[in-house]
Amino acid sequence: MNQCVVLTEPGKVEMREIAMPQPKENEAVLKILYGGICGSDLNTYRGASAYVSYPRVPGHEFSAEIVEIGENDKGLKAGMLVTANPYFNCGECYSCKRGLVNCCTTNETMGVQREGGFANYITMPIERLYCVEGLTARQATLVEPFCISYHGVRHANVQPGEKVLVIGAGTIGILAMASAKIAGAKVYVSDVAADKLGIAKELGADGIILNDGDERFQKQVNEATDGNGFDVTIEAVGLPSTFQNCVDAAAFGGRVIVIGVGKTNLDFNFTLIQKKELFIHGSRNAVAKDFEDVIKIILEKKFDVEKIVTNTYKFANSPTAFAEFDKNAGSMLKVILEF
Repeated sequence: MNQCVVLTEPGKVEMREIAMPQPKENEAVLKILYGGICGSDLNTYRGASAYVSYPRVPGHEFSAEIVEIGENDKGLKAGMLVTANPYFNCGECYSCKRGLVNCCTTNETMGVQREGGFANYITMPIERLYCVEGLTARQATLVEPFCISYHGVRHANVQPGEKVLVIGAGTIGILAMASAKIAGAKVYVSDVAADKLGIAKELGADGIILNDGDERFQKQVNEATDGNGFDVTIEAVGLPSTFQNCVDAAAFGGRVIVIGVGKTNLDFNFTLIQKKELFIHGSRNAVAKDFEDVIKIILEKKFDVEKIVTNTYKFANSPTAFAEFDKNAGSMLKVILEF
């Protein structure tokens, strides 16, 4: 039997039985073991996604066992534990031709612009698979979100000793904090949710800033940086207000990295960019190097990634998982489904 989750419209989740997938040339059949509910999946459930259409099978964070695979040059065989790059690029646009496959102009991410991985069995192109032997299936599920954060931190070129502020203590924000710490930075995390800031502190944040008002926020920024601002600020929420926070909190000559996704406009004094000579970078998806580096980071135990998991549900209870995550997003961090 092959079941999948379908978000039929905002706020509605169904479990459906579907046919077993039939692999095309150079594809493998995968048995999904665990799947992570991403912030983008939650936004799809809420009707707040900037990219998705309905109905949609969600899910692009997962671990899987290879069930069927042909001869390949990656050494992958049936029975191996894998995860996958879920961002499908066209290969023909200007970005792809320059090697910037993560920002393909017609990118299709699983669970967003195309059907996702929340099913018992799926097919995937072999070239998109990464062997994660040595990791647990739960750890392997967390590779992809870690890559999203790690890619942004790489964009920022974080240096040892720099001060970094991550705004957003969700999964992506916490993993951005971990990535910046691994790079040698002193990292602060800011959020409106005190519970999540507590988790951030437990997982290694050097300091926390409760974002409970612009004046108090800026005061805490000044206290943390001796009035200088942060060398790097990372937006991991996707709201106009948190982007503004990043611009305000950045030092003169600082770098602002935007990972969060939203669909609300911001009206702000853009002259701040010129005045501070800010370097503002968008960060989208991840590339092969990110997957390779993150797998190595987890294998070498540089960060205990499983500690970000706060809630686990059986796959059959997916409707409950989405509903409870929606209601308790202030205290739930990473939610995973056990297939």
